[in-house]
Amino acid sequence: MVPRYARPAMTAIWEPEARYKIWFEIEAHATQKLGELGVVPMSGAKALWDWWATKPSIDVAAIDAIEAVTKHDVIAFLDWVAQQVGPEARFMHQGMTSSDVLDTTLSVQLAKAADILLEDLDALLAAIKRRAFEHKYTPTIGRSHGIHAEPTTFGKKLAEAYAEFSRNKARLQFARAEIATCAISGAVGTFANIDPSVEEYVAEQMGLSVEPVSTQVIPRDRHAFFFATLGVIASSIERLATEIRHLQRTEVLEAEEYFSPGQKGSSAMPHKRNPVLTENLTGLARVVRSAVTPALENVALWHERDISHSSVERYIGPDATITLDFALARLTGVVDKLVIYPERMQKNLDRMGGLVHSQRVLLALTQAGLERDASYRLVQRNAMKVWESDGQLSLLELLKADPEVAAALTTEQLEERFNLDYHFKAVDVIFDRVFGA
Repeated sequence: MVPRYARPAMTAIWEPEARYKIWFEIEAHATQKLGELGVVPMSGAKALWDWWATKPSIDVAAIDAIEAVTKHDVIAFLDWVAQQVGPEARFMHQGMTSSDVLDTTLSVQLAKAADILLEDLDALLAAIKRRAFEHKYTPTIGRSHGIHAEPTTFGKKLAEAYAEFSRNKARLQFARAEIATCAISGAVGTFANIDPSVEEYVAEQMGLSVEPVSTQVIPRDRHAFFFATLGVIASSIERLATEIRHLQRTEVLEAEEYFSPGQKGSSAMPHKRNPVLTENLTGLARVVRSAVTPALENVALWHERDISHSSVERYIGPDATITLDFALARLTGVVDKLVIYPERMQKNLDRMGGLVHSQRVLLALTQAGLERDASYRLVQRNAMKVWESDGQLSLLELLKADPEVAAALTTEQLEERFNLDYHFKAVDVIFDRVFGA
């Protein structure tokens, strides 16, 4: 975790103290149920909860010192708790195995992380929606291969992003449900030494669902799906960030990141206003996606369990969620304060002498009776003159002067094909589909 790219709420989930608190709650709830079943005395659970009610601080250093000797983190924690609680603590962990604690804890942490990320997505969606409606009919040029294609609106561009992040929200909701499972099934997952009702009780208390069948560990396909979902969200962040970076290029300059008073863009060139936030988001997206392949490779564990996944998850759990949380918040800020230049958009639309209307002329010629190939040839030969003139010539005027075109279309028919508003007639339909009628 890099503090520069971390926010407190998400970071807190992964702090050692937070992890140990979840460990204790799992152990205490299990002991409570075991007491109700008569497997252990109820005094065991009472002693645990009475100590917990004092709101004790977790001595991470002391637990680490015990682990340095035992070489086992869960045993070190249990020994430390026993030192605090006294003899009644011996009833903890009856019939359980370390993975019951570790895996269920990771489920709790990832579910909590998902809740924060879902809040982040809601904030981002609200910002995108506001700006989309603000520029619903702001004309701009659509590009394919980076080259002028046909007119669109800046609001539609943002509607595309809104739809994408809405899908991401649905994916994350599903991934949260997938990951939020509890396993208290004992060695190799057979419940031989612990009743399944203990698992059900702990799951209910921790806000999880029961893992239908565990091998001693919760199956890692769940985790792979979760981190893959984070990777997809990161890629969507990068897609929107890349669009903004391109729009901020000097030659384009249709939109740019907010440049605050006193901000400096370059140590050498005082004139610079660089898209540093969206460039940063591009890099952070790579970091989040780097967790996906290890998560996929964690699926194939040996037999009922090994711990090759454990070291991986100690990295990717905090790093991916903390980084994505920061990235979503940063992108929300970028969108919220994005500076839009409608006049520059119009200037760029007009940049190439009306070439952006070529398809409408092509279609008009075919509807007037010309073969498609002939229609294409007529429009293209005039369009290339405009292209080679760097937009100094007018496609409309060249077409009017072309005898073959004039024989098929009147001046009025040609001029109508250069009507910009024609391209926006379905914007309302698109917005209704994306945002609701």
